[in-house]
Amino acid sequence: MNTGLLVLRLVVGLLIAGHGVQKVSFRLGGNGLAGGTEEFRHDGFRGGRLTAVVAGASQIGAGLFLTAGLLTPLAAMAAMGVMTVAGTVKWRKGLWVQNDGYEYPLVLVVVSATLALTGPGPWSLDHALGVTPWPLRVVLPAIVLGPASGLLTRLVLHRPPTPPADRPGKEAVCADC
Repeated sequence: MNTGLLVLRLVVGLLIAGHGVQKVSFRLGGNGLAGGTEEFRHDGFRGGRLTAVVAGASQIGAGLFLTAGLLTPLAAMAAMGVMTVAGTVKWRKGLWVQNDGYEYPLVLVVVSATLALTGPGPWSLDHALGVTPWPLRVVLPAIVLGPASGLLTRLVLHRPPTPPADRPGKEAVCADC
């Protein structure tokens, strides 16, 4: 079981961190901060560059903390938050990843919650610092606040699409013509 928790933390944590690195740099196949900013704009989010930086930094930090097994409930909370936002972007496309659905973000949310519940295992910084097991009074709010913060972020930063006729300088297009 201890080896399984270590492998799970390493794989999931590094994938989440790598996803964040892609948002803010050209490393790991990323398109740089300009590309991350454009991705958020394309997905309908306000904030542009700041949104990309905060999302990327959250993913990098949460991923590295999960990898190390450090402050695991808080790292899981941050990971669940950013991956919930990713899931909301893909929601309309359905569940399955082959249709660009929310399957992958959902798996990362569930695995992060599971790591918060199980703890990081004995091969972790939490264990080395003597802070495990984390009490449920810490873990349960983290599991609730992670996705709730992602949904709140979506609510605050996402703008509904504007029809072309409402955009300045654009002519209305008649759908019946």
